[in-house]
Amino acid sequence: MIEIKNLDFSYKKTPVFHNISLTMEPGNIYGLLGENGVGKTTLLKIISGLQDPQQGSCEVDGFKSFDRDPQLLEKIIFLPDEVVVPEDTTPYKYVQALAPFYPKYSYDTFVELMREMNVDPMRQFKEMSYGQQKKSMIASTLSLGTEYVLLDEPTNGLDIPSKTDFRTLLSKRIKEDTTIIISTHQVKDVENLIDPIIILNHDEVLLNASVETITRKLVFSYDMAPAPDALYSEQMPGGCLNVCVNHDGTESQLNIEGLFNAVLRNKEEMKKLF
Repeated sequence: MIEIKNLDFSYKKTPVFHNISLTMEPGNIYGLLGENGVGKTTLLKIISGLQDPQQGSCEVDGFKSFDRDPQLLEKIIFLPDEVVVPEDTTPYKYVQALAPFYPKYSYDTFVELMREMNVDPMRQFKEMSYGQQKKSMIASTLSLGTEYVLLDEPTNGLDIPSKTDFRTLLSKRIKEDTTIIISTHQVKDVENLIDPIIILNHDEVLLNASVETITRKLVFSYDMAPAPDALYSEQMPGGCLNVCVNHDGTESQLNIEGLFNAVLRNKEEMKKLF
């Protein structure tokens, strides 16, 4: 379990987080959403032990992340948006260099993932497109068998079929003891994958809730015109998306972009609601 308590962090004089607290439970694929620059990548670095909070704490399974205890490091992997690898190496050589540090690494899983991503593990990175390199990194990361998988903008550079493959891979590999966190601003890419959803805004957590809780408290409807009581309305072809408080238990399907905009435009009301 990931426990963040009263955490403060800033870069020199630029504050990023102030007194934020949140918990992430195993068995979930968390969506970490927010506009560019609100600290999504910084939070992943703090969880993985690459950044040290100025105040408060971040613990993973009882270990302080920044202590970088080997017992924790073998449980956690962070895949940044951009990974620099030697061009003359291959995905196979890359993951073999990582494997000694991760006791649950599976070569068979690596080969299977590379096959599902349609990438040759013996091909040099310099011969690959950016999208193929990205898919190789994702396959390598998932083959390490860690309980915590932190992915920063994993769908950047992927074409539409590859994004579908990515969602399929992750949905098949979530287990009761696994926590996956996906940081992204491309919310449509992960709409049917992430649950719960965390929305950050500069120095605060605006939302940390399951999809079931969100759709119980909010209703997402498609109407001919904006609703007078809508938290957010958006004109769409053939009608209008409305996001409203769910007063009568109406069932609806989450629209993640509508949720994101509704939360950002109604911060105080959303805090009270959730």
